[in-house]
Order: sequence, then C-alpha cells, then structure tokens
Amino acid sequence: MSKRRSGCPVSVSLEVLGDRWSLLVVRDLMVRGLRTFKDFQESGEGIATNVLADRLQRLEAAEIIAAEADETDGRRVNYRLTEKGIDLAPVLLELLIWGARHEETGVSCAAIEEMAINRDAVIAEARRRWRARDLTPLIPKFEEGGGS
Repeated sequence: MSKRRSGCPVSVSLEVLGDRWSLLVVRDLMVRGLRTFKDFQESGEGIATNVLADRLQRLEAAEIIAAEADETDGRRVNYRLTEKGIDLAPVLLELLIWGARHEETGVSCAAIEEMAINRDAVIAEARRRWRARDLTPLIPKFEEGGGS
C-alpha cells in the first residue's frame, strides 16, 4: 500500500474505504446477500462496470473481501467478506441509522429504530450469517429511488 497521509485511524480508514462504492459493496455483501459481480452491478446503485471492478480489486487488496471460485462453476467468482470485512458491521449499522434519521431514505423509520434499539443483536446476527455463509438478506430491499 502507498504511503499514508497520516497515522490518524480515521484518515487511514478513509484511505481504504473513503469512496462511496467501497462501502456499498461491503453493505451488499454484509446485509443484502449479494456475492457476484453481476449481483453488485444489478443492485440498483448504478455503478459502472469499470468502477465496480476497481473497487472489488481494491477491497480484495485491502483484505476486506476475498474472491472464491463458485463451487458449481469454477469460472464464476463469488465474493465474501473476510474477518476484517465483517468487523465493519458496527460502522455500517451506525451509517444506516444515521442516514435514516437525518436524511430521506428508502427504509422505514420504525425498522431503523428497531435496529438502533437492538444494535448488539443486529451485529451479532450479521456475524452469525457471515460465519454460516447465510445469504438471507439482513435488511429488506430499499424502496426504488430511496437509495440507502
């Protein structure tokens, strides 16, 4: 990795995750059950294929995700969060709660408040699903035009 701007943990974290697309890929892996390039491309966020390929490569280089050959078709690649990647669960949950509280989004306020009240349980469930390789979405699909 290139020389760091500073030793500040926030600065270092932003060097790895500071663009919009990286966190959305992590979100999709963590809470939406997406796994493939095609899944991410069709997620509704409108990411260009070249940008998606670059972000997947960067996240893999940063050891936040790992690429694995599909068990049924070795030509197909599935992406999975690493331990380092699943450790972002509290960060993503707080961004989800903050965004829903302070901006207009496609997620119901009641659902977000329930998650806010039960933060530890939500994070534990995200980790359980990661360990079990359970692709069941943790949160419902966002309303069209609402984003996340």
